[in-house]
Amino acid sequence: MEDKFYQLASFEYVADVQIVKGKLESEGIPVFLRDENTLNSDPLISNAIGGVKLQVYSKDKERAIAIYDEIRAYAVDNDGEPIVCPNCKAQKSEPYYNSKGVFYKLFPFFEKRKYKCLNCGMITNSK
Repeated sequence: MEDKFYQLASFEYVADVQIVKGKLESEGIPVFLRDENTLNSDPLISNAIGGVKLQVYSKDKERAIAIYDEIRAYAVDNDGEPIVCPNCKAQKSEPYYNSKGVFYKLFPFFEKRKYKCLNCGMITNSK
């Protein structure tokens, strides 16, 4: 069915997704934001629920990925330098949310920040 969704990305804050949403909609791609209202009411639980998820129809997946790749901002460290994957040395990483266990779901701010390399898929901890 056409109504199946593809999750294009997830963002820690609702404000971060608005630029991508606006760009996709200006290109004629309908966008759906999952957990947007939940994070608007309590942004501190973003890590616990995996951020706000940007979804598009599956039929628009390829176009949406191409547009997103053109405007995407990759993760940087505290000094503003790109996060480098220790496996493939690519500088294309995003924050990764994987709150397993009750403790981290209740207290997500104790979990170390992780990054996922978009080139090879390796997940690393921040320094």
